[in-house]
Amino acid sequence: QVQMVESGGALVQPGGSLRLSCTASGGRFDDTYMGWFRQAPGKQREGVSCINYNGGKTYYEDSVTGRFTVSRDNAKNTLYLQMNNLKPDDTAMYYCAAGRSPYCSGVWYTTRNFATWGQGTQVTVSS
Repeated sequence: QVQMVESGGALVQPGGSLRLSCTASGGRFDDTYMGWFRQAPGKQREGVSCINYNGGKTYYEDSVTGRFTVSRDNAKNTLYLQMNNLKPDDTAMYYCAAGRSPYCSGVWYTTRNFATWGQGTQVTVSS
């Protein structure tokens, strides 16, 4: 079974940037869609982005569109999330997750569509 480890979370000022990474091991990485989710204290986990198995198509939650970019390097078994113009509302634990088929579905943002999860990395946006 694929195991995933996120990294790159940090404390950053509003307007700043971060790049999160998620490295997979123990199984195939290049045949499934991958996603990023986040969960703030007291809130439900929400989908941030999804990327097809080959990186050919990406999806974003409305509030991050234009600020976040998801990408993947299948040769390195690594998923990325470039986050620019960060806002305090982006503060959350960020999780990567592996899907169940090659392509993100129309309801990619629901947690039940993902089979395997990382342990999370904390992003805090504050001055």
